Amino acid sequence: MSTAVMGISRGHVELLQFLRDRTAVIFTFAFPAMLLLLFGTIFGDQYTDAGVSASHVFSASMIAYGILSTAFVTMGAGLATDREDGTLKRLHGTPITATSYVLGKLILVFALSVGEVILLVGAGALVFDMSLPDLSHWMTFAWLFLLSVTTCSLLGMAVSGIVKHARTAGAILNVPVVALQFISGVFIYPVTQLPSWLIQVASFFPVKWMAQGFRYVFLPDVMKDQEPAGQWELGRIALVLGAWCVIGLVACLMTFRWSRDK
Repeated sequence: MSTAVMGISRGHVELLQFLRDRTAVIFTFAFPAMLLLLFGTIFGDQYTDAGVSASHVFSASMIAYGILSTAFVTMGAGLATDREDGTLKRLHGTPITATSYVLGKLILVFALSVGEVILLVGAGALVFDMSLPDLSHWMTFAWLFLLSVTTCSLLGMAVSGIVKHARTAGAILNVPVVALQFISGVFIYPVTQLPSWLIQVASFFPVKWMAQGFRYVFLPDVMKDQEPAGQWELGRIALVLGAWCVIGLVACLMTFRWSRDK
Protein backbone atom coordinates (compact mmCIF):
# COMPACT_ATOMS: atom_id res chain seq x y z
CA MET A 1 0.00 0.00 0.00
CA SER A 2 1.20 3.50 -0.80
CA THR A 3 1.75 6.17 1.85
CA ALA A 4 -1.31 8.08 0.67
CA VAL A 5 -3.58 5.03 0.81
CA MET A 6 -2.37 4.10 4.27
CA GLY A 7 -2.87 7.70 5.39
CA ILE A 8 -6.44 7.80 4.09
CA SER A 9 -7.16 4.47 5.75
CA ARG A 10 -5.74 5.77 9.02
CA GLY A 11 -7.79 8.95 8.66
CA HIS A 12 -10.95 6.86 8.34
CA VAL A 13 -10.08 5.06 11.57
CA GLU A 14 -9.37 8.37 13.34
CA LEU A 15 -12.75 9.76 12.29
CA LEU A 16 -14.61 6.66 13.45
CA GLN A 17 -12.86 6.71 16.80
CA PHE A 18 -13.64 10.37 17.30
CA LEU A 19 -17.31 10.11 16.30
CA ARG A 20 -17.83 7.21 18.70
CA ASP A 21 -16.81 9.44 21.60
CA ARG A 22 -19.95 11.55 21.99
CA THR A 23 -18.46 13.68 24.75
CA ALA A 24 -15.52 14.67 22.55
CA VAL A 25 -17.84 15.44 19.63
CA ILE A 26 -20.12 17.66 21.71
CA PHE A 27 -17.42 19.64 23.47
CA THR A 28 -15.16 20.01 20.44
CA PHE A 29 -17.91 21.59 18.37
CA ALA A 30 -20.08 23.18 21.04
CA PHE A 31 -17.57 25.26 23.01
CA PRO A 32 -16.52 27.77 20.29
CA ALA A 33 -20.15 28.06 19.14
CA MET A 34 -21.29 28.64 22.72
CA LEU A 35 -18.73 31.42 23.16
CA LEU A 36 -19.88 33.00 19.90
CA LEU A 37 -23.50 32.98 21.05
CA LEU A 38 -22.54 34.44 24.44
CA PHE A 39 -20.30 37.20 23.10
CA GLY A 40 -22.63 37.98 20.21
CA THR A 41 -25.66 38.21 22.49
CA ILE A 42 -23.99 40.19 25.28
CA PHE A 43 -22.35 42.72 22.97
CA GLY A 44 -24.84 42.50 20.10
CA ASP A 45 -26.29 45.96 20.71
CA GLN A 46 -22.89 47.66 20.66
CA TYR A 47 -21.75 49.00 17.32
CA THR A 48 -18.38 50.06 16.01
CA ASP A 49 -17.79 53.47 14.45
CA ALA A 50 -18.12 51.77 11.05
CA GLY A 51 -21.72 50.77 11.82
CA VAL A 52 -21.05 47.04 12.00
CA SER A 53 -22.53 45.17 14.94
CA ALA A 54 -20.22 43.59 17.48
CA SER A 55 -21.98 40.27 16.90
CA HIS A 56 -20.87 40.34 13.25
CA VAL A 57 -17.28 41.01 14.30
CA PHE A 58 -17.34 38.14 16.79
CA SER A 59 -18.91 35.84 14.18
CA ALA A 60 -15.96 36.45 11.85
CA SER A 61 -13.18 36.49 14.46
CA MET A 62 -14.37 33.40 16.31
CA ILE A 63 -13.66 31.28 13.23
CA ALA A 64 -9.97 31.68 14.07
CA TYR A 65 -10.64 30.46 17.61
CA GLY A 66 -12.69 27.52 16.33
CA ILE A 67 -9.88 26.39 14.03
CA LEU A 68 -7.19 26.87 16.68
CA SER A 69 -9.20 25.00 19.29
CA THR A 70 -10.11 22.19 16.92
CA ALA A 71 -6.80 21.73 15.10
CA PHE A 72 -4.18 22.66 17.71
CA VAL A 73 -5.80 21.03 20.74
CA THR A 74 -7.19 17.98 18.94
CA MET A 75 -3.87 17.25 17.23
CA GLY A 76 -1.75 17.87 20.32
CA ALA A 77 -3.95 15.96 22.75
CA GLY A 78 -4.56 13.12 20.28
CA LEU A 79 -0.86 12.60 19.64
CA ALA A 80 -0.04 12.71 23.36
CA THR A 81 -2.75 10.13 24.05
CA ASP A 82 -1.61 7.83 21.26
CA ARG A 83 1.94 8.00 22.57
CA GLU A 84 0.99 7.31 26.19
CA ASP A 85 -1.46 4.45 25.63
CA GLY A 86 0.92 2.66 23.30
CA THR A 87 -1.00 3.24 20.07
CA LEU A 88 2.00 4.84 18.39
CA LYS A 89 4.34 2.06 19.48
CA ARG A 90 1.95 -0.60 18.15
CA LEU A 91 1.54 1.25 14.87
CA HIS A 92 5.31 1.46 14.57
CA GLY A 93 5.32 -2.33 14.36
CA THR A 94 3.03 -2.25 11.32
CA PRO A 95 3.79 -1.17 7.73
CA ILE A 96 2.34 2.29 8.40
CA THR A 97 4.87 5.12 8.10
CA ALA A 98 5.12 8.28 10.16
CA THR A 99 3.93 10.26 7.14
CA SER A 100 0.83 8.06 6.81
CA TYR A 101 0.06 8.41 10.50
CA VAL A 102 0.37 12.20 10.32
CA LEU A 103 -1.77 12.25 7.18
CA GLY A 104 -4.47 10.32 9.03
CA LYS A 105 -4.41 12.86 11.87
CA LEU A 106 -4.58 15.73 9.37
CA ILE A 107 -7.63 14.17 7.71
CA LEU A 108 -9.33 14.06 11.10
CA VAL A 109 -8.39 17.65 11.93
CA PHE A 110 -9.44 19.02 8.53
CA ALA A 111 -12.79 17.23 8.74
CA LEU A 112 -13.42 18.57 12.25
CA SER A 113 -12.34 22.08 11.23
CA VAL A 114 -14.72 22.08 8.27
CA GLY A 115 -17.56 21.05 10.58
CA GLU A 116 -16.57 23.70 13.13
CA VAL A 117 -16.47 26.47 10.53
CA ILE A 118 -19.85 25.45 9.09
CA LEU A 119 -21.33 25.59 12.60
CA LEU A 120 -19.82 29.01 13.39
CA VAL A 121 -20.68 30.58 10.03
CA GLY A 122 -24.18 29.13 10.27
CA ALA A 123 -24.62 30.58 13.76
CA GLY A 124 -23.36 33.96 12.62
CA ALA A 125 -25.65 34.02 9.59
CA LEU A 126 -28.80 32.58 11.19
CA VAL A 127 -28.61 34.03 14.68
CA PHE A 128 -26.82 37.35 14.09
CA ASP A 129 -27.75 37.95 10.44
CA MET A 130 -24.14 38.08 9.27
CA SER A 131 -23.90 38.51 5.50
CA LEU A 132 -22.15 35.79 3.53
CA PRO A 133 -19.26 36.88 1.26
CA ASP A 134 -19.08 36.91 -2.53
CA LEU A 135 -17.06 34.46 -4.63
CA SER A 136 -13.78 36.39 -4.49
CA HIS A 137 -13.91 36.50 -0.71
CA TRP A 138 -14.72 32.78 -0.56
CA MET A 139 -11.57 32.16 -2.61
CA THR A 140 -9.58 34.07 -0.01
CA PHE A 141 -11.33 32.05 2.66
CA ALA A 142 -10.18 28.82 0.98
CA TRP A 143 -6.42 29.52 1.14
CA LEU A 144 -6.76 31.17 4.54
CA PHE A 145 -8.57 28.13 5.93
CA LEU A 146 -5.99 25.75 4.43
CA LEU A 147 -3.02 27.66 5.85
CA SER A 148 -4.72 28.15 9.23
CA VAL A 149 -5.59 24.49 9.76
CA THR A 150 -2.18 23.31 8.55
CA THR A 151 -0.36 25.76 10.81
CA CYS A 152 -2.39 24.93 13.92
CA SER A 153 -2.15 21.18 13.27
CA LEU A 154 1.62 21.17 12.86
CA LEU A 155 2.11 23.35 15.93
CA GLY A 156 -0.19 21.12 17.96
CA MET A 157 1.82 18.10 16.90
CA ALA A 158 5.10 19.79 17.82
CA VAL A 159 3.86 21.01 21.22
CA SER A 160 2.56 17.52 22.06
CA GLY A 161 6.18 16.54 22.59
CA ILE A 162 6.30 18.54 25.84
CA VAL A 163 3.13 16.91 27.20
CA LYS A 164 4.30 14.26 29.64
CA HIS A 165 0.88 12.85 30.49
CA ALA A 166 -2.17 12.68 28.25
CA ARG A 167 -4.49 13.65 31.11
CA THR A 168 -2.82 17.06 31.33
CA ALA A 169 -2.75 17.67 27.58
CA GLY A 170 -5.99 19.65 27.47
CA ALA A 171 -4.93 22.00 30.25
CA ILE A 172 -1.46 22.58 28.82
CA LEU A 173 -2.62 23.14 25.25
CA ASN A 174 -5.52 25.41 26.18
CA VAL A 175 -3.31 27.90 28.05
CA PRO A 176 -1.77 29.43 24.90
CA VAL A 177 -5.09 29.03 23.05
CA VAL A 178 -7.04 31.17 25.54
CA ALA A 179 -4.25 33.70 26.08
CA LEU A 180 -3.86 34.34 22.36
CA GLN A 181 -7.58 35.01 21.91
CA PHE A 182 -7.40 38.03 24.21
CA ILE A 183 -4.41 39.65 22.51
CA SER A 184 -5.18 38.68 18.91
CA GLY A 185 -8.47 40.50 18.33
CA VAL A 186 -10.80 37.57 18.89
CA PHE A 187 -12.24 38.31 22.33
CA ILE A 188 -11.24 42.00 22.39
CA TYR A 189 -11.87 44.19 19.36
CA PRO A 190 -10.68 46.59 18.03
CA VAL A 191 -7.23 45.28 18.83
CA THR A 192 -6.04 48.87 19.24
CA GLN A 193 -7.70 48.89 22.68
CA LEU A 194 -4.77 46.78 23.87
CA PRO A 195 -1.35 48.16 24.85
CA SER A 196 0.89 48.52 21.83
CA TRP A 197 3.44 46.04 23.21
CA LEU A 198 0.74 43.35 23.48
CA ILE A 199 -0.25 43.99 19.88
CA GLN A 200 3.39 43.53 18.89
CA VAL A 201 3.55 40.25 20.81
CA ALA A 202 0.36 39.01 19.15
CA SER A 203 1.81 39.87 15.73
CA PHE A 204 4.47 37.18 16.16
CA PHE A 205 1.81 34.46 16.42
CA PRO A 206 -0.57 33.16 13.74
CA VAL A 207 -3.89 33.72 15.57
CA LYS A 208 -3.85 37.50 15.10
CA TRP A 209 -3.41 37.08 11.36
CA MET A 210 -6.00 34.32 11.13
CA ALA A 211 -8.64 36.46 12.85
CA GLN A 212 -7.75 39.47 10.71
CA GLY A 213 -8.06 37.41 7.54
CA PHE A 214 -11.46 36.01 8.45
CA ARG A 215 -12.69 39.51 9.28
CA TYR A 216 -11.66 40.53 5.76
CA VAL A 217 -13.72 37.68 4.35
CA PHE A 218 -16.94 38.31 6.30
CA LEU A 219 -16.93 42.03 7.16
CA PRO A 220 -17.33 45.08 4.86
CA ASP A 221 -14.16 46.69 3.55
CA VAL A 222 -14.68 49.80 5.70
CA MET A 223 -13.79 47.70 8.76
CA LYS A 224 -10.13 47.67 7.73
CA ASP A 225 -9.81 51.04 9.49
CA GLN A 226 -10.29 49.19 12.79
CA GLU A 227 -7.21 47.02 12.22
CA PRO A 228 -3.86 48.08 13.76
CA ALA A 229 -2.32 48.86 10.37
CA GLY A 230 -5.53 50.30 8.90
CA GLN A 231 -5.33 47.64 6.15
CA TRP A 232 -6.28 43.98 5.77
CA GLU A 233 -2.69 43.05 4.82
CA LEU A 234 -3.61 39.84 2.99
CA GLY A 235 -0.10 39.44 1.63
CA ARG A 236 1.41 39.64 5.10
CA ILE A 237 -1.21 37.22 6.43
CA ALA A 238 -0.19 34.66 3.79
CA LEU A 239 3.52 35.17 4.52
CA VAL A 240 3.14 34.88 8.30
CA LEU A 241 0.96 31.77 8.13
CA GLY A 242 3.24 30.23 5.51
CA ALA A 243 6.25 30.89 7.74
CA TRP A 244 4.52 29.26 10.70
CA CYS A 245 3.73 26.24 8.54
CA VAL A 246 7.44 25.85 7.85
CA ILE A 247 8.32 26.39 11.52
CA GLY A 248 5.71 23.84 12.57
CA LEU A 249 6.92 21.28 10.03
CA VAL A 250 10.55 21.64 11.12
CA ALA A 251 9.51 21.35 14.78
CA CYS A 252 7.52 18.20 14.01
CA LEU A 253 10.44 16.59 12.19
CA MET A 254 12.67 17.34 15.17
CA THR A 255 10.30 16.21 17.92
CA PHE A 256 8.20 13.35 16.51
CA ARG A 257 8.83 10.06 18.29
CA TRP A 258 6.93 6.79 18.11
CA SER A 259 7.33 6.44 21.88
CA ARG A 260 8.82 8.36 24.80
CA ASP A 261 11.67 5.91 25.18
CA LYS A 262 13.00 6.59 21.72
